[in-house]
Amino acid sequence: MLNQFSRTQLLYGAEMMERLAASRVAVFGIGGVGGYAVEALARSGVGALDLIDDDRVCLTNINRQILATRKTVGKYKVDVAEERVHDINPDCEVRTFKTFFLPDTQDLFDFREYDYVIDAIDTVTGKLSIIEKAKNENVPVISSMGAGNKVNASMFEVSDIYKTSVCPLAKVMRHECRKRGIESLKVVYSKEKPIRPLEDMSISCRKHCICPPGTARKCTERRDIPGSTAFVPSVVGLIIAGEVINDFSKK
Repeated sequence: MLNQFSRTQLLYGAEMMERLAASRVAVFGIGGVGGYAVEALARSGVGALDLIDDDRVCLTNINRQILATRKTVGKYKVDVAEERVHDINPDCEVRTFKTFFLPDTQDLFDFREYDYVIDAIDTVTGKLSIIEKAKNENVPVISSMGAGNKVNASMFEVSDIYKTSVCPLAKVMRHECRKRGIESLKVVYSKEKPIRPLEDMSISCRKHCICPPGTARKCTERRDIPGSTAFVPSVVGLIIAGEVINDFSKK
């Protein structure tokens, strides 16, 4: 029967579509990278998604995050994502967690439930916890390396963490993974050297923060506020989603 996934089925076949519909993918971080990954997974027919992020849509997200529009500013990203997924596929089971994933919140999640895990968060400690928990449960995991302060979307590639170079975040992750005995990790990264963002106080969050009072982890507390574009995080998110779907097709 003709449905919203018919064109995908022409490439993968009915058995693969049934496999996707029976799969649960966890996406940690629903921002520039994670938002596009969720979009592609929903449009590919994945039947269950766990969305983890405690952040709300900010005005400054609109330049690069698929969930960010003038209408969604101030809403929780996971809530916006859930509504969008159900507009694409009403049958998709979506579980949302307004949680900032760190080692002290990792026990809220049972990784044995997942068929695949996507790490699209920024903090090294959180990324390592996600990766370790996935590896301990033999769940496939793919991790996004640095996408901020880069402008050449064509330079992103899929690699093992130990074959990466140039990317500062990948360098830290290589060191930490080696310390923890993690033998391999699929990542998406770029050899493009990051651009040093301008410190323009006329448009800086440090000078014009619009986060509501009580907001946890304001970007103004970061050492550097990264620049980004509409086309770099989106490409990373779509590459990641493509890897997930292709890995499912090999099962």
